[in-house]
Amino acid sequence: MQIEVNGTRLWFDVDGPGVVPHGSRTRERPTVILVHGGPGGFDHSYFKPHFARLTGESQVVYLDVRNHGRSARHDPADWSFEVCADDVRAFCDALGIVRPVVLGHSMGGFIVMLYGARHPGHAGAMVLQSTMARFDLGRLVEGFRAVAGDEVAEFARRDYGGDPVTEEQSAAVFAAFGPAVPTTQQRARTIRNPGLGTRGAELLRRLDVVDQLARISCPTLACAGDRDPVTSVAAAREIVDALPPGIGRLQVIEGAGHFPWLDRPDRYWPLISAFITRVRT
Repeated sequence: MQIEVNGTRLWFDVDGPGVVPHGSRTRERPTVILVHGGPGGFDHSYFKPHFARLTGESQVVYLDVRNHGRSARHDPADWSFEVCADDVRAFCDALGIVRPVVLGHSMGGFIVMLYGARHPGHAGAMVLQSTMARFDLGRLVEGFRAVAGDEVAEFARRDYGGDPVTEEQSAAVFAAFGPAVPTTQQRARTIRNPGLGTRGAELLRRLDVVDQLARISCPTLACAGDRDPVTSVAAAREIVDALPPGIGRLQVIEGAGHFPWLDRPDRYWPLISAFITRVRT
């Protein structure tokens, strides 16, 4: 499905009902909006079929952010995390989604943090999954060194630092993202936008939204795998420490990397489901 909002056209898909029978009445269920990673190399597809697990207690909305997947593309020079954050607000308002639980993974976490900071009071809750509020190349490189050794750490330094790497070196970096990563077949389903890569990488290297997190007003779960070299536990802790007192919670999943639902589904799904149920009841 597609909808025109905020000067763009966004594609989305839905799993599960928003209203269910409940005795002699009906009951509204929470809506979880999933915001994917990137930039340019991912769309909503890597969330499927895994996040259908959440339909037991919520309606799940898969969103392709602008310039990604099946959503409309614009001049890369006009693309930013901020405009995508405003798109999330406009998307919800256009569809009448009230107090959503918005889950942002990796780059999607940047967008969701900015959405929460720029539109406080709009979300019912947020999940910041495997993300960071501030780019720190040194921290990232040491994360790769810890899980994959010196050679891959050097590839990561060059890749994330803006120096050229080969396809083989880039693949070695991605393979170190965690014990399990999306397969070649799963990644082949992605509708990519290579033209956004340079712009997205520049914005990533300038990322620092720590000071804006104090404006977020909803319950927020920052979740990280202890084997994630990209968005470490320290990065998640930095997010929680910058949130207003009492609204942030840090959850570390042992044995998990950047895609914890692949590594530790036994731990991940009960955690996320419990958070959604608690904040929306």
